[in-house]
Formats: sequence, structure tokens, C-alpha cells
Amino acid sequence: MSVPEATLTFPAGHKVKSATFKTGLFINNEFRPALDGKTIDVLNPSTDKKIAVVSEASPKDIDIAVEAAQKAFDTVWGEKTPGHVRGHLLMKLADAFEANADVLASIESQDNGKAFSFARGFDVSEAAACLRYYGGWADKDSGKVIEVNDSKMAYTRHEPIGVVGQIIPWNFPILMFAWKLGPALATGNTIVIKVAETTPLSAFYAARLIADIFPPGVVNIVTGYGNIAGAAISSHMGIQKVAFTGSTLVGRTIMKAAAASNLKNVTLELGGKSPNVIFDDADLDQAASWATFGQCCCAGSRVYVQESVYDKFLGLITDKVKAINVGDPFSEGTFQGPQTSKLQYDRIMAHVESGKEEGATVHTGGARHGTEGYFIQPTIFTDVKPDMRIVKEEIFGPVIVVSKFKDEADLLQLANDSMYGLAAAVFSRDISRALSVANKLKAGTVWVNSYNQLHSQVPFGGFKQSGIGRELGEYALANYTAVKAVHVNLTQPNPL
Repeated sequence: MSVPEATLTFPAGHKVKSATFKTGLFINNEFRPALDGKTIDVLNPSTDKKIAVVSEASPKDIDIAVEAAQKAFDTVWGEKTPGHVRGHLLMKLADAFEANADVLASIESQDNGKAFSFARGFDVSEAAACLRYYGGWADKDSGKVIEVNDSKMAYTRHEPIGVVGQIIPWNFPILMFAWKLGPALATGNTIVIKVAETTPLSAFYAARLIADIFPPGVVNIVTGYGNIAGAAISSHMGIQKVAFTGSTLVGRTIMKAAAASNLKNVTLELGGKSPNVIFDDADLDQAASWATFGQCCCAGSRVYVQESVYDKFLGLITDKVKAINVGDPFSEGTFQGPQTSKLQYDRIMAHVESGKEEGATVHTGGARHGTEGYFIQPTIFTDVKPDMRIVKEEIFGPVIVVSKFKDEADLLQLANDSMYGLAAAVFSRDISRALSVANKLKAGTVWVNSYNQLHSQVPFGGFKQSGIGRELGEYALANYTAVKAVHVNLTQPNPL
């Protein structure tokens, strides 16, 4: 069986003409076909046409990847490679991402559907920044000496866990790839990472950059379906930790599998239905400009506006939304591309229809955009009630609901009435009020007078059913280390 290969051709006049790379399973720094020869078609969401074929991993393929990762951990990585060397290699990978940024972003735009300007200006650049940030941490995540008494000493060590499994989503493929690799490699672990079967291509292009930098077996990249390859990672007895980003429903399944197998450590970054709060003293034009929605877990899809400025704000955000340029990801000025897959398109449109059926008002949008691909009009719902599906459930598309609130007490009741707690935002010129409300919102991240600003050095994760553990920052290092306490007797005699 031959290893599949992709050749992507980009629009005429684009800065990158084409990209050719292998799309087999990347194990032990080699591309290989799946053992059973199965493949998955990859579609361009802008056209619904096939652009590539990738190998589909089975549980037996996962076994081989885990074996390679374990061998690398035992022989060439982990504590066999000093922290400053691991850091140097991570920084080299960051440099390689930046040197190949145009190609990576072009692949991302064709495979995922996001605008090239965003893929290049945010996703790839922030992926490189994340790798470089954790490169700096690789020789600094140390334990400490603990005072006990004069007759003994104790100290802690932060040791790598071993082989870790990682499963990433389709909405930010190359960025989530870096978020997962950075802290795991910095702390000395080896990796088996499953990339989403709908958007696997940028990771496979990045694989050849990894092969030029890291020893074989340190990073192993597979793709496949969640109920097969993902399940095999979650339940594998040779994997000591699993990290997952995706839906709360799947997160529950992974947690069950981890518990039922070897009780592996679990980190989950899950769904959200985040409140975006607009007080009457806010800069309303700025608040409307920061409004976010789309295929983003922390999107501010529930907008709560103080009733005295509701009409004015609704007019401003309506103008902003109607001005959004929806279209070809490679066209200059495009802000919103297609939804990533037909499945996601159908899910979003089902939510839109449920909003109409339950009595909400489609203020703008609410329909398909164009005739080809998976494009949806940016949509605002008004006249919504707290028990409506579009208010309670994560839509993960270009849809927001705009509601009124009376005062702070009313706002907090509405905003915190959710099973999720991933993110939130508060817009107010009164910084004391803004910070007071931020402290009372049940969310892992709260922005004040901005939205969706993420930085490698700042932790990100959710409260309630939005997840367990934190990505990014120093906090993420704890996800990938085991703490060992060592007691050293100096002068204490045996008491027995």
C-alpha cells in the first residue's frame, strides 16, 4: 500500500501557488498508510469538493504509534534530553512555523474555510508564539526544597508523565496543535495526537517540519474517526494522560474511557455559551465592534444589553453584522468563510430553525449564503427566552442572541444560568463595576472592554461543564507533569 499524498492548488494571484505533502499516518518520523489501507476524503468547505485523501487510523495503528512514543520516551526524550535542549528544539519548530507561515495558512484556509488573513495573521503566528513560549519554559519548570525540620530535608521533582494522548478539534487546527504540543514537549513527554478528520492537512504539513527537528517517535500524528481512533487513544493502557478539546458530550465519553482503562489523567477544554455583557455606560460602538460569534468555543453568543441602551446597541451591532464580508477565504476583505463541514452546517441551520419555531425573531440573517459550499448568513436573534435552545445550547456558528437586562442582579442571574462556564465579557466605562461583575461571572476567562483576546502566557479553560484543567500559561505545565516528593534523612535516628 502506498502512502497518500495531497497536492493543493491555491487561487490565481495568491502568494502561494500550491503545496504537495504526504498525508499518511506520521509515526516514528515516517509517513505510512493505515494497516488496513482505509482512507478518509477531505473536502474544501467552500466548494464541497474533495481536495485530499488521508489515512484513517485504526486501534492497531494507535498501538504502533504508542509503541513508537514509548520507545522514544525511554531512549531519546523525557529525562534523557535536558530541558534546555527540549526548549531549543521547540524554538526551532516555532522558527519553522514562521518560515512556512504562508503555506500553513493557505492549507488551513482551504481545508478549514477560515479567511486567509486570519489564518496567517492569527492562527499560524500564535501557534509559533505558543511553541516559542513553551520552549522558554522547558528548563524552568522545577520543583522546590521544602523545610521540614533540622534533621531532614525534602524536595519535589516535576517529572514527565510519559506517553500522552491528545485529541484536537477542527475549528483551529494548527493553533490547537501547537497548544497541545508546546507544554507536553517542554515537560518531556512523548505524544500521540489525533487531528480532526475534517481538517487534518496543516498538521500533516507540519509533520515534515517536526521530522527535521525532533527525534523519531517524540511526536506521532494520526487522524481518524472519534469513535474509533479517538476511543483507542482514550482507553489505551499505554497512554498515561489524555488531553481533549471539543464538545462536552464527547468529553464525557473520553473521561469514562480514561477511568475505565488505566485511570489516566484527563484535561478537557469543552464547549461554551458565553455571555457578553453591555452596561449602559459602555462605549457602545466599541462593544459592537468586539462582538464575536462563529466556530469558536468561547464566542460571546449570548449578548445581554442593559435595557436603557438596548435599542441603540442593537442598531449598532446590526450595522456591524450586515457589513461582514462572507465569501471565499482567499479573497481580500473576507471576514467569514464557510462552516467547516456539511455536518456542522446542518447543525447550525437546525438551531436557526428551532429559534424560529420557538418564537424568537430573526433580526437579520437566518439563511444560507450563496449556492455553493457551507456558507451561512451572520444571524442575530431577538425576542428570545432563557429556555430556548438557541439560548441554552452551543450553536458553534455565526449566530448570536441579544437580550435585555435591568440591573446587575438581573444580569448575573441570566448570565450564570448555563451549564457552561468557558468565557464571558463585560463592557463598561466604570472599571469598579466591570471588575465586580467579572468576579461574579462563573467563567474561566472574563474579558473587560474587549473580547476573544488570547495570549500564550495567560491560562485558558472553563468552569462547570466547560472543562477540567487549563491550557496555556504556566498552569498548563501541571497537566503534563507528575510531582514526586523526596524525603532525605540527615540526622534523625530510627524511632523504633
